[in-house]
Amino acid sequence: MASSWRQAKRRSWLYNLRYRSGEYWLRGFVVLLPYIPFRLVELFTSFIAWATYAVLRRYRQRMEGNLAAALGKEIPLADDRKKLLWRAWRNIARGVIETMAVMHYSKQHIIDSVKFEGEEHIRRALQKGKGVLGISAHLGRFTIIGARLAASGYPFSVVVKHPADERLARLTDAYRAQLGIHTIPTKPRREAVRGILKALRENRIVLIVADEFKSGDVLVDFFGMKLPAPRGPATMAIRTGAVTLPMFATLQPDDSVLLTVGAAIPAVEREELEESVVATTAVYTRHLEEAIRRYPDQWNWLGLPNRDGTMSRAELTRIWRESKKARAAETHAAAAKTGT
Repeated sequence: MASSWRQAKRRSWLYNLRYRSGEYWLRGFVVLLPYIPFRLVELFTSFIAWATYAVLRRYRQRMEGNLAAALGKEIPLADDRKKLLWRAWRNIARGVIETMAVMHYSKQHIIDSVKFEGEEHIRRALQKGKGVLGISAHLGRFTIIGARLAASGYPFSVVVKHPADERLARLTDAYRAQLGIHTIPTKPRREAVRGILKALRENRIVLIVADEFKSGDVLVDFFGMKLPAPRGPATMAIRTGAVTLPMFATLQPDDSVLLTVGAAIPAVEREELEESVVATTAVYTRHLEEAIRRYPDQWNWLGLPNRDGTMSRAELTRIWRESKKARAAETHAAAAKTGT
């Protein structure tokens, strides 16, 4: 009994140490960043990328396995995949630093430093008054999408999976708020849905980063693999009539950042709601895959369930059951709405 208590105490202490260290490091770096010479920041970023690449072996191997499963035929040589993987890892490190640097930029500096293509699609979508669902991925400088749009005066919300620690979650929310970005936490799920619906009713842009294929209740084709995708974005678009726009912020050859907003992705209309959700989710997934194929060294390669992309019978059964439960809930909601 005493041993169990000590172990629990030790786990709690390590938990707090990890998150408090991360919190104070983040606070300190954000404050000091404007006073550090740019060249020194570059060297520090390179060192962090190299050190974490060497130490975080499990994540590196997982990324390498996912990359091989997705692009093994296009990039058959392991050495070439490792080079691409290193560039992806380095881009992640650079993205973290650049995201923190944006905290100190003026709105005009953000507008000047991030090129923007496809703004007309946003204007046209907002004119309909039903809000905009932005579909994106952990690609390039995705964390800067909100800063760029908010700097241009667009009402912007982002759906975010919070860290487990509440203090760290509040801190990151506060940083986003300084840039004019409203945060909608993914959990509790019911509150997340309410937050998204409220934002769409207010005719806001709601960004959903939808490239996590490790859980979900809709099976989609992604790089030739059958993977589970969340039904939420497609369901929201069909239910609310919000316009769906693909949005990606990527690093260009000259090291500039380009925010590209594509044309509206219409929902696929079928006789049954479930069929519409599945077909629309598949279309969203194709847009994500196309963007990742264009910039494979700017994706984090962590959004797949395992190395070879296959799924166990138990995982498939779970997805089927969740899908059945979700369909039943949607049918019940539709019946209640019509009074039948």
